[in-house]
Amino acid sequence: MIDTIPFDNTMEMIVVDNASKQDEATAIKARYPHVHVIKSPQNLGFAGGNNLGIKAAKGKYLFLVNNDTVFTDFNVQPLIKRLDSSEKTAIVCPKIRFIWDNRPIQFAGYTALSPITVRNRAIGCGEADTGQYDAPHSTPYAHGAAMIVKRSVIDKVGLMPECYFLYYEELDWSMMMTRAGYEIWYDPACTIFHKESQSTGQNSPLRNYYITRNRLLLVKRNMSGVKKTLAYLYLLTIVATRDILSHAINGRHRHLEATIKGIADFYHSRFSISNSKF
Repeated sequence: MIDTIPFDNTMEMIVVDNASKQDEATAIKARYPHVHVIKSPQNLGFAGGNNLGIKAAKGKYLFLVNNDTVFTDFNVQPLIKRLDSSEKTAIVCPKIRFIWDNRPIQFAGYTALSPITVRNRAIGCGEADTGQYDAPHSTPYAHGAAMIVKRSVIDKVGLMPECYFLYYEELDWSMMMTRAGYEIWYDPACTIFHKESQSTGQNSPLRNYYITRNRLLLVKRNMSGVKKTLAYLYLLTIVATRDILSHAINGRHRHLEATIKGIADFYHSRFSISNSKF
């Protein structure tokens, strides 16, 4: 990704090496001396890694992008223009397309989460891009792979919540911002391409653990009253029972262990970096 972004003196580029085994920080610094490389001795998770970069950044606008994203035509100005169009706008996300095959759409905004199933969908996901989502619009949540954020809003609302470690952080952060009166926008004037889940795998026990635990954590942090009770009941009875039976019947023992441990760690409020064995 670094090779595809033109560098000038008006932009600072920060790369956070989140405890890589290959010491990527040293290699990046040697090849790209203009890049500010931060090496964390410990894997701080998605939010923790982003927060390291946010704390080090000096800019008015912070463009957070995953390391598995590719820019073919880097032009961030339309996103900045959208941010500046209203004091209420906190985050703007570009159109995101998968990198493979004919590069189908991954994200053109989100639908709202169901208050009971705690599920939503990415608008346009899997569709060929024929321009059907080329109109900017507000969206309830930002996509963690690429989002530009106002520094002033972060200063008021706070950093990305680190209790999740992996998955759901950007949804919670989006909720923090909308509760504070801000808006999130999708603007297709800029497009990036995403490799998606290269670090954990699409169906790994590690992913299974964090999805199970963090859905419950999202409910705990963001819902109340009857909706909270119904969401817990749905996740802990219907979803958990379905997943446990499916893993047991199909002999996916590590997935079964990950699901049970995800529920147990939520119950015991264990939200630290853990479960590297998965």
